[in-house]
Amino acid sequence: MATLTPTSKLDAVNSILLGIGEAPVNTLGSGLQEAEIAEVTLNNINREVQSLGWHFNTEVRYTLAKNSDGIINLPTNCLKIDTASILRDYTTDVVERNRKLYDRVKNSFIFTTNIETDIVVFLDFEDIPETARRYITLRAARKYQENILGSSTLSKLQADEEQAALFALKEAEAEIGDYTIFDQYDTYRHIDRKINTSISTLL
Repeated sequence: MATLTPTSKLDAVNSILLGIGEAPVNTLGSGLQEAEIAEVTLNNINREVQSLGWHFNTEVRYTLAKNSDGIINLPTNCLKIDTASILRDYTTDVVERNRKLYDRVKNSFIFTTNIETDIVVFLDFEDIPETARRYITLRAARKYQENILGSSTLSKLQADEEQAALFALKEAEAEIGDYTIFDQYDTYRHIDRKINTSISTLL
């Protein structure tokens, strides 16, 4: 049986370099300008893609604790955040501001309780699934090629590969995520009306 070796960050950088006909490097941080730019491009695309929020990089019902001053600071790897309550609460509206939680209803950074959230976090390249690594690598390769060579012919070929990798990633996301129609509040609100709660949910 063949042994699967997941794509490493070095593998990804070398794939990007090969996309413009450059020789691969043996290590990251080699000092070769083309390789350094390829790694920066890969890092930027990795952040861009993970910022969308996927099943693999979303922490569900993650409690953020307030400090002694009532401030709730965000984790350093936080990309996106949302309160985890299923029901709409019109007494509070929590958003991110200056890497802290802010209540738009109370116009305050001060919280009296901890807040339960769904949080999208940034993971190292080697910590994400292979389907995500492949999509990020191919997208970075196309962006890199367009910036360095600007070949429309290569861009078309790379875009086709990138699109196929995106389809594979979305298929894996749907399969692993087990999403249902009730994940959207516009659907769930019809059930929400029938739940006994002190919070008004009338729309």
